[in-house]
Amino acid sequence: MVVRRNVLKLIGGGVVLAAGSVGGFVALNGPSQAARAPWRMAGQYRDIRRRALSYALLAPNPHNRQPWLVRLDGDDALTLYCDLSRRLPATDPFDRQITIGCGAFLELLAQAAAQEGYQTVISTFPAGEDMKTLDARPVAHVVLARGRAVPDPLFAQVLNRRSNKEVYEPRDVGADALAAITHAGRVFGIEAVTTGNTNLADSLRDLTWRAHLREVTTPAANQESVDLMRIGAAEVASNPDGIELEGPMIEAGRLVGAVTREALADPNSTAFRQGLDLYRNMAMSARAFGWLVNDNESRLDQINAGRAYVRLNLMATALGLGIHPWSQSLQEYSEMEDIFREVHDLLGQGRRLQMLFRIGYGPQIGPTPRRGLETHIV
Repeated sequence: MVVRRNVLKLIGGGVVLAAGSVGGFVALNGPSQAARAPWRMAGQYRDIRRRALSYALLAPNPHNRQPWLVRLDGDDALTLYCDLSRRLPATDPFDRQITIGCGAFLELLAQAAAQEGYQTVISTFPAGEDMKTLDARPVAHVVLARGRAVPDPLFAQVLNRRSNKEVYEPRDVGADALAAITHAGRVFGIEAVTTGNTNLADSLRDLTWRAHLREVTTPAANQESVDLMRIGAAEVASNPDGIELEGPMIEAGRLVGAVTREALADPNSTAFRQGLDLYRNMAMSARAFGWLVNDNESRLDQINAGRAYVRLNLMATALGLGIHPWSQSLQEYSEMEDIFREVHDLLGQGRRLQMLFRIGYGPQIGPTPRRGLETHIV
């Protein structure tokens, strides 16, 4: 076990370890394996609905809130609800992004069921909807019909899919790859668009960085993220959701009090400034971008955006590419209003941008934490 004397000093917030302790420290302070157990348990259930749900809960979703509650109905149906305690009121005041996460969940549910020949008949918001807020009414009712579906080739990538939040390599994404990603996202009435390393991409690098900067310098928006940060493997294991901060450097910083929620919320702290540097490098490394557009006339449009997004994410995975949602500019709170208008003037063509994401070649990364299946069953 590492003790304080093995940490020699902090340099600009980075931690330097005594040479003899490095190997053991790294070995003992990697990402929590317990928090990744649902990735290993996917498909290991007797009931077809539970098997399908065990893949659905691996879906991408905002701030990894995993806002899904499911009631099993009879022998062949289920009802999906939003866990209202897992919304993001500061940055997602109308629950649009949370609804997109529910759409991604339903798409993976449908793909997992189709692997075993089950068609999913999905009725969204069967008891009605409110475009201003999600409420206790169901998000969707789903019936599984046996023998009416064929497997989807994209399902092969479900356990490999990631949201790659790393700095990407300085190489362009080919036109064929972008075309395949675009095609995968053009479903359910969604218009998917991509751009390679063009002048437009240069504008988007600047815009996405400014939107990120606006979010983290807006106190309520930044605090919402800070409150959801899980610092160190022990916190991640206890709360396998939110924004995980793991690894030897995080553990060492936590050990000496350099990485704390207070520091991460303080714009004058070293930890905050280093976070800005990291995210700026991420934004500037993007060699391609993509976005999803529709009319946003109903909650179904948001559900469909989530279904389309996870499909193109799976296609990118198959092509060896990283995808990272970078949608701060699409958020609907007052401090973001001018950048919201700017990005819609640039890309929207009079319609609603539902997702904006960067694309590139990134390092291999592990899966994000997930809560177990039974935490989602009511």
